[in-house]
Amino acid sequence: MSGIYIHIPFCKQACHYCDFHFSTSMKKKDDMVLALAKEIAMRKNEFSTEMVETIYFGGGTPSVLTNDEIKFLISEVYKNYSVVENPEITLEANPDDLSTERILELSKSPINRLSIGIQSFYEEDLKMMNRAHNSEEAINCLTEATKYFDNISLDLIYGIPGLTDEMWRKNIETALSFGIPHISSYALTVEPKTALRKLIDTGKIAEPEDEVASNHFMILVETLQKNGFIHYELSNFGKENYFSKNNSAYWLGKKYIGIGPSAHSYNGEKRGWNVANNSLYLKSIQNDELPIETETLTISDRYNEYIMTGLRTIWGVSLERIETEFGVEYLDYLTNQSQKFLDDDLLFIENNIIKPTAKGKFLTDGIASDLFYLNLE
Repeated sequence: MSGIYIHIPFCKQACHYCDFHFSTSMKKKDDMVLALAKEIAMRKNEFSTEMVETIYFGGGTPSVLTNDEIKFLISEVYKNYSVVENPEITLEANPDDLSTERILELSKSPINRLSIGIQSFYEEDLKMMNRAHNSEEAINCLTEATKYFDNISLDLIYGIPGLTDEMWRKNIETALSFGIPHISSYALTVEPKTALRKLIDTGKIAEPEDEVASNHFMILVETLQKNGFIHYELSNFGKENYFSKNNSAYWLGKKYIGIGPSAHSYNGEKRGWNVANNSLYLKSIQNDELPIETETLTISDRYNEYIMTGLRTIWGVSLERIETEFGVEYLDYLTNQSQKFLDDDLLFIENNIIKPTAKGKFLTDGIASDLFYLNLE
């Protein structure tokens, strides 16, 4: 099974923390939709023997597209690819785009999963992050969306300066009050060249504190697990049968095609990425050229990716798979490198699978980097 990711590179306004590729100008939106459809068709041979299980509209803000534009792009996938009977079709959306009327329209479309960018239910947090919606819109859209959609995920951000433990608990409780079956939650990260970085450097916003973020993470894990959520990936929590099939495919190493500017693709041996420039992307597609760069992954690359994704998920890192796919040399290296983390109760081995302990989960990315094999080839 494989997936198709469609990147919609437009937003109404720029969130201060975001370093994804997007434009706040909608002038080229019509041309972009046609170019996305054309790229979908141009790349169909890449999946000639694959069944598409997921279609994911990410961004940017995909909900700036009209329902007709969304249906058009989905129809192009069906026209050019073999699709399973009931694929997971996700639309990332912002609360300000989800009016009652829009939600009703979407419920009658092929979209069967919404991923809603709430981030916080506090007005001050939303203003600080320069979100396009307000707290009232966040509440209203969830009230309406849950009437028409069963499969809903929402995003929350923790570690925000000024967000107390009590406020963070209230954010989680508010999300749970809607009966949402999936929550993705991320620490506020300060990326270079973002507005947030500049605001911190000029003293207008305090630097996020790792200790606060770590505490928020532990509160999140404890609260959601008490409420029947499975912590199946470092930043993702789902009720039984509500894990994101799209994201799970990434973590399990399945193939996917990324459509649109800056979108990434993976076929098991090569990784590709489209040019992160709307004008160059449009020009290339209009000239019948794919604006993509590729790299062939070495055995070390594939080992490192498995370590990174495996440790972040409930499926862990299989020592048997390490030996089978990468050889004894890699197995010995992993065994030696992981020993200090086993001794410090940050990792444990169960059924020949390495996983992070509760204490080690928040440190997963750092642990993984220490287990990478950098100099074998």
